[in-house]
Amino acid sequence: MLNKYARAFFTRVLTPFAAFLLRLGVSPDAVTLIGTAGVVAGALVFFPMGEFFWGTITITLFVFSDLVDGNMARQAGVSSRWGAFLDSTLDRVADAAIFGGLALWYAGSGNNNALCAVAIFCLASGQVVSYTKARGESIGLPVAVNGLIERAERLVITLVAAGVSGLETFGVPSWIGVLLPIALWVVAAGSLVTLIQRVVTVRRESAEADAAAAVDAGTGSGTGSGSGTASGTATTSSEGGTA
Repeated sequence: MLNKYARAFFTRVLTPFAAFLLRLGVSPDAVTLIGTAGVVAGALVFFPMGEFFWGTITITLFVFSDLVDGNMARQAGVSSRWGAFLDSTLDRVADAAIFGGLALWYAGSGNNNALCAVAIFCLASGQVVSYTKARGESIGLPVAVNGLIERAERLVITLVAAGVSGLETFGVPSWIGVLLPIALWVVAAGSLVTLIQRVVTVRRESAEADAAAAVDAGTGSGTGSGSGTASGTATTSSEGGTA
């Protein structure tokens, strides 16, 4: 849901900035690479140190590149399969860095193995959720389901909770830090539900596609058999006439 409505809103807001970058001669691919590098740096430098507020601010500034690069490509008329592939691939890298940075915190100074495991699960499940849709589409299925929590929801829930939890360093009561663990559990559970939704959808769509293919094959075979019989009858009649 967020991916549908928020993306449309921010695309309109960022259109002038995208046009400005194009006038400067910046390419969409460069924005994609710089944005991913910024997200990775913010996540792997700040989060393992427990600097959730500044890490979130850094990541948020760069994560908007995911909207800017596509906007630039459309304005310049250079949208391509390569651009879509690069953007999708680097999205997975950025997501892994965010949850990986949180896992490093909990494995180290955060001293919470359970939350480290949850963060790792969020990392892995997010990758698999994206893969199921891409793999289903690659074998010709529509995968007509989005699921409970997509990438936009995963990022918003996690980053908002991390940023607010980071306010503890500015004197906000320490109980605020509980928001990040709650967010990780929510994302983990939501990702699992989304994964199940997509797997079930692909299973149903593949069964329907296989059934339709079997019907088409049977119809084609029946038509071919009928044609062969007609041809055989005509041949016999012709041979009988000749005799």
